[in-house]
Amino acid sequence: MNSISIKELTSREEILEVFPVMQQLRTHLTEETYLDLVMEAQEKDQYKLAVLYDGDKIVAVTGFKPMITLYYGRFVWVCDLVTDEAVRSKGYGEKLLTYVEDWAKKHNYERIALSSGLQRKDAHRFYEMKMDYHKASYVFKKDDF
Repeated sequence: MNSISIKELTSREEILEVFPVMQQLRTHLTEETYLDLVMEAQEKDQYKLAVLYDGDKIVAVTGFKPMITLYYGRFVWVCDLVTDEAVRSKGYGEKLLTYVEDWAKKHNYERIALSSGLQRKDAHRFYEMKMDYHKASYVFKKDDF
């Protein structure tokens, strides 16, 4: 049995290494755009990128950042959470989201929030049934303004 480990990534090489898994969620990104956005978000927005390894294989990745708003107070926003489609339903997403929750507690954040596409029914079941999250709002966005 392989050992499970989670590591926060900071180097360009490590960040690029997880792109194939992240691209399963963020299909619109090229490798170059992905790298540029992660590097800028880490520099300007306290974005954290963490990967879960099963042995030496990358099986899941999450991006998250601490935030403060009047509505949520001090919280951590989960920007990205994806398990490699070849190994889903093995508890990797749960382990990685628990890592984010532990990070939030350790750094004195009061809650976790995320958005999930309306079409992602399996993800919604995971958040609600497995992780005990609840629907709090709709997210609206506007493009091309």
